[in-house]
Amino acid sequence: MGFKREVELVVISDVHIGTTGCHANELLKYLKSIRPGTIVLNGDIIDGWQFRKRYFPKSHLKVIKHLIGLAADKTRVYYITGNHDELFRRFSGMKIGRLHILNDLKLNLDGKKIWFFHGDVFDVVMQHSKWLAVLGAIGYDSLIWLNTRINRIYRAFGFEPVSFSKKIKHSVKGAVKYIGSFEETAARLAAAKGYNTLVCGHIHQPENRVLEVSGKKIRYLNSGDWIENLTSLEYDNMQWSIFNYHEKFPGFSEKEESEPELLIDAEPKQLFRNILREFHL
Repeated sequence: MGFKREVELVVISDVHIGTTGCHANELLKYLKSIRPGTIVLNGDIIDGWQFRKRYFPKSHLKVIKHLIGLAADKTRVYYITGNHDELFRRFSGMKIGRLHILNDLKLNLDGKKIWFFHGDVFDVVMQHSKWLAVLGAIGYDSLIWLNTRINRIYRAFGFEPVSFSKKIKHSVKGAVKYIGSFEETAARLAAAKGYNTLVCGHIHQPENRVLEVSGKKIRYLNSGDWIENLTSLEYDNMQWSIFNYHEKFPGFSEKEESEPELLIDAEPKQLFRNILREFHL
């Protein structure tokens, strides 16, 4: 590939590799367009909850291979565990070359104390009714699957694509209230611990804004997802920005791999070991 943008730090979350909603081709195109000094994978990169479906296209494998390739080259890669890839939490603290597996990450960037973590710790449903959260995830994936196919019909007739889940999130008061509560709770915790900036994922809602909590100004950042929003966070020249694939790479395709390639066995707990074996790590 030709020119690559130099970026000091990139944050990606909620890719959900292994599900039908994952835009692996688009993510790979984005990753190949940049040369990051550090990349933070902020949770739910691989979806361990739904791997029993045995759905694993080649494009999903290519994303994993590219990320491991970055770590093998000159990029420092931090993999922060989320709720969908919680099976990796037992490996927290493990380091393989420039690849670090953590439950959260603290960095100092240009004098600012930054705290990175996925954010599922604030999810009451996840903490107290995990079975309900898993059921919701399956329902969400099914909605995305249906949405993708309907949008193909829309495009064939010249109509703009729509997002069912976005409409639900923005129209249901409970969803709007949950997002607001999540952001405020996260900011309060960061302020109490003395951080200037908080970087989360989990709620699939990209954000970059300053919140005032107890007289302190906390920058709250969320990297969004690679299911619907196709966004990441970029830090360069002492500035944070949201990268939006839809805006930067217009005319993207939702082409799927015709022949899925499986990486793992039926048991998700074998995923991590099989990935290491796949790439001889």
